Formats: sequence, structure tokens, C-alpha cells
Amino acid sequence: MSGLRWDWNSAALGVVYALPAGVAAHFDVARGAALAVGVVPAAIIGLAPTRRRRLRVIALGFLTGLPLMLGSVVSSIPWLAVTSIFVLAVCAVILARIAPIGSIVLVLSLPMVGVGLSYGDREVGLELSILLVAGSVYAAAVSMLWPAHDVPAAERSNSTPSLDYGVRLGTAAATAAATGFMFDLEHVGWATAAVLLVMRPGAEQTTVRMVGRLASVCVGGASAVVLVASGSNPIVYSAAIVACVAGAAATHASRWYVTSAFTTFLVLLLLVSPSPGDAGFRFNERLVETVLGVGLAWLFGVVLPAVLGSGPESEEHEQQQNRIRP
Repeated sequence: MSGLRWDWNSAALGVVYALPAGVAAHFDVARGAALAVGVVPAAIIGLAPTRRRRLRVIALGFLTGLPLMLGSVVSSIPWLAVTSIFVLAVCAVILARIAPIGSIVLVLSLPMVGVGLSYGDREVGLELSILLVAGSVYAAAVSMLWPAHDVPAAERSNSTPSLDYGVRLGTAAATAAATGFMFDLEHVGWATAAVLLVMRPGAEQTTVRMVGRLASVCVGGASAVVLVASGSNPIVYSAAIVACVAGAAATHASRWYVTSAFTTFLVLLLLVSPSPGDAGFRFNERLVETVLGVGLAWLFGVVLPAVLGSGPESEEHEQQQNRIRP
């Protein structure tokens, strides 16, 4: 598989996913960006071969929406938030060792708890959670319009992440959250989510995702800032949001970690479209907190195992985790 893979069928599906967001953006850019965020998880997970399996996208909405709400709830109590993110990380790894759904919880649900730490306003957290669930229901309905197709059966792997990885992951994410609370960062969840999205059991895969996330955040963030600063008309905003979701869907199978370019674009558009004067500040904020999260992922995911002499996890497990792309 090449580093960057584009699938036109998935791109077309992404366009249909994003149509309500595109229409809403014509009247309210921030609302349109929020609606687009709701369908992004379905876009990046890819189209299941059978219509029956496509209904699982609805479960995906709950597996992302409810954890985000959980993060929002605990964010008002810093010590509870920091403790929770550590405990949940360890528990997610344990679940991944004993049940297939654990891999989904580990790479999708757990990072959404981190994202939720940025939304201390529970009404905002609840609204975003509802959008994720509603977006998944809409995406499941839309996906039924696409014909079923056959795919080669995926090989099942018995490889599992180690408990050592769970402890390091939890410690890195908890450190990111504690740092955010200590310095009173407005979006504590940005660095925390970066840790959880980047750090993988193997050092090589963690390094690849580090580079990919930094580059993607720069590209996605800069694109949002330029768009807002240009004073574009509503049609341009609508087209950009639709193109963003389509791009996320079309590149979901890429080896390179490009997903964060699309999510960063939508998040910054959501934040800065009501106040264009804050665009530069928000971009720097996102970049700095991403660097913090990526740095902690590198420290606990690459440096610490090398210092302690613990061997890397199997490449087989890394490939298994990468089939689910947050």
C-alpha cells in the first residue's frame, strides 16, 4: 500500500455525508463545521462491504459520543480527570487483550475522552456528543445507498498490546492532562488526545504517527486560518467543508497519518469563524499543544522503552491497530 491512498468511491460517499453540513455552513459556518465533525468518524472508518455491517456505524457514534461526554463531565475536577484518563487507558489495553471490541475502544473511544477534556462547558460537550451519534445514524442510512461488495477476509491476529504499554500510555496521557490543568490551558484535551492518537505499542509506528500528526496539524490548521482570513463567501465555506469530509473519507486507508489534517481544519474553522481575529492565536495554540502531546508520546512510547530495554511490540499487532484509523 502506498503512503497516501485515494479512493474515489469513498470520496463520493464523503460528499453525501457532508451535504447537511455544507448546507448549514452557507448560513452559519460554525454550525456547518460542527455538523461535519459529527460524520467524520464514519468517514474515516470506511465503508463496510455489507449493508448489515454498515449498521455498526451507529454503534461507532455511541463509542465516540459517550466517551467525549465523559471527558467533558470529569474535566471540571482536574484530579479526577487526570486519574480517569490513566485508569481508562490501562483498562482499554486490558480490554483489547481479551475482546475484539477492545481495539476500537483503545484507538477511538479513549482519545475521545481526551478530546472531551477541552469542553468544560457540559452543554457544549453534550451538543458535540449528540452530533457524533446523530452523524453516525445519518451516515449509516446514507451508506445503504452504496451497493454491497466483496472483500478478502481479513486475517485475525492473536497479538495483543502489553500491560506495560497500557501503563506508559496512561501515564503519558495523564501527564498531558495534568500539564494542561496546571498551566490553565483552554483546551486541555488537545495535548491529551494527541498522546492517545499518536502513541502506539511499537516505537517505529509511534514515530511515523508523530511526524504525520505534526505535518497534518500544520496543513489543516493553516488552511483554516487562510480560509477565514480571506473573508470568503458562504459558498466557499460550504465547498471547503464538503471537500474536507470527502478527503477524510477518500484517504482513510492511507498508511500516512493524514486524518488530523481534516479534523484540525474543521475544529479551527468551528472556533475561529465567529471571531476571525483569533485565527492566528488559535492556530498557535493548536500547534503548541500538539507538540506537547506528540513530545510526551515520543518520551513514553519511544525513549522510555529504549532506556528500560523493553522490546517493541510485534509488527503484527501494529498492523492490526492500524486497520482502525481514528
